[in-house]
Amino acid sequence: MSLRKRLRSIGMKAAAVAVAAATALSVAAPEAHAGNRDWLRPDATGHCDWDGAGYWVQRCDVWSPAMNRSIPVLIQPSGRGGDAGFYLLDGMRADDNQTGWTMFADAPATYADSNINLIMPIGGAGSFYTDWDAPATFSGPPVLYRWETFLTSELPAYLQANFGVNPNRNSIAGLSMGGTAAMNLAARHPQQFQQVLSFSGYLTTTMPGMQTLLRMALIDTGGFNINSMYTSILSPRRFENDPFWNMDGLRGKDIYVSASTGLWTPADMGLPLGPRVMGWALENMARNSTAAWEMKARASGLNPTVDYIPAGVHNWGIWTDQLHRTKGRVLDVMGAW
Repeated sequence: MSLRKRLRSIGMKAAAVAVAAATALSVAAPEAHAGNRDWLRPDATGHCDWDGAGYWVQRCDVWSPAMNRSIPVLIQPSGRGGDAGFYLLDGMRADDNQTGWTMFADAPATYADSNINLIMPIGGAGSFYTDWDAPATFSGPPVLYRWETFLTSELPAYLQANFGVNPNRNSIAGLSMGGTAAMNLAARHPQQFQQVLSFSGYLTTTMPGMQTLLRMALIDTGGFNINSMYTSILSPRRFENDPFWNMDGLRGKDIYVSASTGLWTPADMGLPLGPRVMGWALENMARNSTAAWEMKARASGLNPTVDYIPAGVHNWGIWTDQLHRTKGRVLDVMGAW
């Protein structure tokens, strides 16, 4: 058998044992059994690459005309050709080179046996995955954020053309900042998303004091200017991107929200004191924000599922647990077992 045929037959084992010594690559995933996962799709650089996360995850550079650059996206194709997509959004300190869903959680392994396409965009620290009115930074090289356009127009078109993902059959989940964004995107683009999940999201971003807290968080995250997001604190767009005021588009959707008290668990005691204290404060704020959102949602006729976790700081421990806990729900709603 030729080398080309051998590599094709083992799919995600892009560096086969037979050539590992020569290529200095390691086996990153179990052998593929579904043709939908066995081959690399085209992207802006020519073709995607196998990602080190394994489990058939491809790293694809998707060109964004809105941001005038390629956005890296990790994609795990569905196991048996299913056309549903599941978007996973990062938090405030999203890394420019990798997603927390593979660095700190095990999303690809969790969904390896599923018939859904995992879609994990990389980057967007402090962006709230929205379209900003101006470059995000105060000074230096401009950072242009047009994430809503990318996630709801440019990326879906790429996914449909190259992975067969139906642009109108998707679920979306996010943690912290990503939870806020997931709720907004699902409400603002109801045809694209049938399900939304928020893990420790901030769902009352225009409530008294929140803009000041967000302003400080964005400066600390990357020297970002919150005024560049929607220009004026009184801009209607600021309220259109607050989940508390942005609910109508969620009617008829499956909604799941979760947050913890921030109390320390035995596992959290292994963290340094500073992160433990900050993790308590951030998670407690998310809990209060989510509870306020829930009250208004129910008064508005929505019926979200809520999971108020008794303990756990604002960290990947509770978010990984939520990823596992909601897997059956996602696959049921999306018909992707």
